[in-house]
Amino acid sequence: MRHRVQVLLLVLCGLGLLHVSLFSDLYLRYVKAGLRPALIASGALLLVLGLLAATLDGRAVAHEPAYDGTEGDHEHGRDHDHDRDRVGDHGHGGHHDHSTTPRIAWLLFLPALSLLLYAPPALGAYTAARANEKAVKQQSRFDRLPATSPLPITLTDFTQRVQQDRERSIEGRSLRMTGFVTPARQGGGWYLTRIIFNCCAADSQSIRIRMYGGPALPHDTWVSVTGTWHPQGTLGTKSAAPALDVSATRRISPPVNAYTDSLPLTPS
Repeated sequence: MRHRVQVLLLVLCGLGLLHVSLFSDLYLRYVKAGLRPALIASGALLLVLGLLAATLDGRAVAHEPAYDGTEGDHEHGRDHDHDRDRVGDHGHGGHHDHSTTPRIAWLLFLPALSLLLYAPPALGAYTAARANEKAVKQQSRFDRLPATSPLPITLTDFTQRVQQDRERSIEGRSLRMTGFVTPARQGGGWYLTRIIFNCCAADSQSIRIRMYGGPALPHDTWVSVTGTWHPQGTLGTKSAAPALDVSATRRISPPVNAYTDSLPLTPS
């Protein structure tokens, strides 16, 4: 019984990995896109090992000689005495049957089945409120911004230009960003947020921009936001707050790869 459970678990884990990485984009909820080949290879290997073990187990059962009750009384008696000695050594009920699977081992099936039947949801506002803030890199020189209005910009680029761009290139510019809503606990407004993976969900970091104005939307709602920099502090220095005065907000569908700080593609 135990061996059959191990085989079934291998097969289910293999199918689960292939389901989220080969036949769908669900793996992007947990790891970066570059890890997809490794997930597919791992799922295929687990599936092959499980099927191979099942095949070998089936052959072993087919070639196992059936007991016909013709063993000698001496041999049977010796086995019986041996079993009785074992009971005597361990006391009453001291002989344990190790051929069955421990009940707690069945819990191992839950992760495998969840990948097949109900994949865990993507990270959102709950994680962003507890994840480390992603520190933006220091940049001494910035490229000239195009004349597009509103200007599509990432949350990272916006933060860098607000606090480091001495030429104040975003001053008075209409800007457009996308992300999901994270509620602000105090001071009014809300946050436009992105969660970024370095490798996987375990090392996720968040970057967020304070939003002033616009409707109060439920947390985890993905939106495209248009607005101008909210004057607070001295633009181009660390005292400047990465914040936006919202002029327009529109709900959008979550992107396939939500864990990158990419440029907004949805037109305003």
